[in-house]
Amino acid sequence: MSIDQIKVIGILGAGQMGGGIAQVVAQSGRTALLADVDRARAEAGKAKIAKSLGRRVDKGKLEASARDELLERIVPVDGVDAFVDAPFVIEAATENIELKKKLIAGLDAACGPDTIVATNTSSISITLLGAETQRPHKMVGMHFMNPVPIMKLVEIIRALPTDDATYETTVALAKDLGKTVITAGDSPGFIVNRILIPFLNEACFALQESIGTPQDIDTGAKLGLNHPMGPLELADLIGLDTCLAIADVLHRELGDDKYRAANILRMHVAAGWLGRKTGRGFYNYAK
Repeated sequence: MSIDQIKVIGILGAGQMGGGIAQVVAQSGRTALLADVDRARAEAGKAKIAKSLGRRVDKGKLEASARDELLERIVPVDGVDAFVDAPFVIEAATENIELKKKLIAGLDAACGPDTIVATNTSSISITLLGAETQRPHKMVGMHFMNPVPIMKLVEIIRALPTDDATYETTVALAKDLGKTVITAGDSPGFIVNRILIPFLNEACFALQESIGTPQDIDTGAKLGLNHPMGPLELADLIGLDTCLAIADVLHRELGDDKYRAANILRMHVAAGWLGRKTGRGFYNYAK
């Protein structure tokens, strides 16, 4: 399939990642069909995109007409049945294996037989998810980084059955969306999170053991390692629930205790302190 044939992309999940993916799809001149658990959630996802773009207009970084044209290409829909004619769909739900398996199976039933089904999973096996479909050769991982409109990287993950045409189309599409592509094997965490999550988790252990305050740990990483954000700030941005989910996948699938999640991370998630999206994580954003 040529990327010139991909004029419409279905996106399942209108949250932080799905909304960001919808925005970059629309920026490329394509139509993004945005679905969630219901039409209201999809509409709310589009409203968040509009609010974010509105701030860019207010700062003079985007013309109001360009914003309006972009938003016209983001179309909230009632459900995945609207994806029936979409040649490419991206699942972008929360990092929960049972949920993703259910959603992937639903996409398989709703979409045409030639549709490529991509998942934005951060850590879960693409081969495992592809087993929920009748088209495992057309299943691929397409891991965008957060925030999607800003971060340049997309990690492409081939499942064991992924065929060359699916892989090559996905790489070409990611590049056409303005992204730099790396290819990762279908191993827990792939490349980026295999490296990142143990680093963030170790910062959690340092906080748990009172080695430093959140501010000291983050300042140390920023000024001592030349990182643009500290690890606890970054964990709050990603979402502590997502960080914990990935850490648990690494620990379970790789069987090494070095991937064991810090208890302070687990307790924050249990308390509902998930980071920026809830107003509180390792820092308080509700002030």
